[in-house]
Amino acid sequence: MLKIVKKHLKEVKSFYSENDLKIEEFRIKYNGKKGVLNKLFKSFRDVPEKEKKEFGKVLNELKKEINNKILNLQNKLIKKVSSVNNDLSKPGFPYKLGSFHPLSIVENKILDIFSKIGFIISEGPEIEDDWHNFTALNLPEFHPARDMQDTFFVQTNPDILLRTHTSSVQVRYMEENNPPLRIVSPGRVYRNEAISARAHCLFHQVEGLYIDRKVSFADLKQTLIYFAESLFGKSKIRLRPSYFPFTEPSAEVDIYWGLDNEIDHKITKGTGWLEIMGCGMVDPNVLKNCNIDPDEFSGYAFGMGIERIAMLLYQIDDIRVFYENDIRFLDQFKSI
Repeated sequence: MLKIVKKHLKEVKSFYSENDLKIEEFRIKYNGKKGVLNKLFKSFRDVPEKEKKEFGKVLNELKKEINNKILNLQNKLIKKVSSVNNDLSKPGFPYKLGSFHPLSIVENKILDIFSKIGFIISEGPEIEDDWHNFTALNLPEFHPARDMQDTFFVQTNPDILLRTHTSSVQVRYMEENNPPLRIVSPGRVYRNEAISARAHCLFHQVEGLYIDRKVSFADLKQTLIYFAESLFGKSKIRLRPSYFPFTEPSAEVDIYWGLDNEIDHKITKGTGWLEIMGCGMVDPNVLKNCNIDPDEFSGYAFGMGIERIAMLLYQIDDIRVFYENDIRFLDQFKSI
């Protein structure tokens, strides 16, 4: 028992810290109700009679050393804090300012560009039903194009799913409003894809829709030129024929990025062209499904991935960095 007391005495004498939490832990360990000191005093009655004198002497020395150690450390801490707080000439503690996430920055830029030409924002649920996500968009059950979008279904109800695009928001808006319609629909979407540098199971989209009388493909092209020049500062675009079930005709939109430096050659694979979105004229079947007369009204739609646009604007080559919450990465966007 005497060896235990001497061991604690040695530990107490060697203890030192300027951390208030460490000092409090030390106080509780030795001077708390269930601390070492109380336990040793309770065990005093079990010490053999011939050892009590020496045991008591060392125990009292331990108690004195503990109390002195706690008092001295607390006093030093108080003086240190007081000296810092009382010096009014010292600069204040800096508070780090937060910043918008790069995806939020890009999304806000896109929405602001389209708001200037009359588009309003429309949002909808991320948990969707089959009708709004697929069937109303000219994708009936067993349509092969459904395989283009690997979907997360709710296991207990195969009719309920996580939306694969924000086109479902456009369907809901067309069902509830009469033309003319001019909306952009931002939001999260989900695809059952393996996560890699170029793909993620969760990403963000902005989709646009314009429905009115006599809307033509020429109107769509002018809108795309305006967008490309406003966001990228480049007005040269090209439209490549493509296929989307809900638009006809459909096209992929490329902008001419240029070949001014090594990075340009790398990201454009030496062509100078970069794909930025898909678009097309709204299929008449989609208008019918939303109770809009395709003989009276026509329209165009477009959609883009916000991550893809952000990766182009900021020269980021891995989509995963957007979701890692690395402060070193996020701090770079404070002044943007």
